[in-house]
Amino acid sequence: MGKQETINLIQFQKRFQTEEDCHQHLFNMKWPEGFRCPKCQHSKAYEIKTRKMPLYECANCEHQTTVIAGTIFEKTRTDLLKWFWAIYLIAQDKRGVSATQLSEELGIAYQTAWTITHKVRKAMGERAAAYMLAGIVELDEGFFGAPTEGGKRGRGTEQTPVLVALSLDKKGCPKYLKMQVIPDVKGTTITDFATKYIESGSTIASDRYGSYRALAKKGFQHEAKTYNLEENPDHLKWLHTIISNAKAFIGGTYHGLDSKHLQSYLNEFCYRFNRREIKSQLFNRLVQCCLLSKTVTYPELVG
Repeated sequence: MGKQETINLIQFQKRFQTEEDCHQHLFNMKWPEGFRCPKCQHSKAYEIKTRKMPLYECANCEHQTTVIAGTIFEKTRTDLLKWFWAIYLIAQDKRGVSATQLSEELGIAYQTAWTITHKVRKAMGERAAAYMLAGIVELDEGFFGAPTEGGKRGRGTEQTPVLVALSLDKKGCPKYLKMQVIPDVKGTTITDFATKYIESGSTIASDRYGSYRALAKKGFQHEAKTYNLEENPDHLKWLHTIISNAKAFIGGTYHGLDSKHLQSYLNEFCYRFNRREIKSQLFNRLVQCCLLSKTVTYPELVG
């Protein structure tokens, strides 16, 4: 996705005041060079304005479509203006926006707000899945959820395990982040994650947990060190800081959650972290993601 137009709050308020404003923005983002039939790629269409959402009928094959067909917005009963405000709020607040807050701010039902936030996170996750980490990558697991009885933490806990991978630049500073809920911390699980999200030949730094040894057999340079904060404070330093921040993000804004929806919140955290240097572009980038992602229904989300 190329560079997107920047927009601040005042610009947003002036630009998007009506449904027509939002519809035109989606049209321009979906068809930047003018209408293109999704079925035959013809460039001319008849606009039918007899309903709330303008309908476009291809002048060649007569296929009918709308700007929201095949997108996260498809079949929505919520005004586009409220969708735009939801996306803007989600994009701009690094702490995240809860469904309760969105419901209150936009005057919509809690279930509607909850569904919107999860649809947006789905779009975020699908965008993130297209990227691979490369170079030097720190890899470790974190455990999310309420502490188990007796306070047991780490490997062996009943909390949800999450693999966390962080690529570093040449100066050793964070670049890009991946987080994935996993069923266990076995070698096959770790190598499946690595081969899916980390480029072959990359150097992976981890602790000496036995399961990580399998990485060397999968085309990675594996550097394992005993994790000791006193003797080697820089080892996995950034990774553990980010895991702590992710836990604070989930616990602070969403007050914990069950493992079923944990991945969607991790997707949001990673999406925002990976675009921390281009915050002013986040609204339009997120709108573009929503246009590229297929919709999902409330029953599918809770089923």
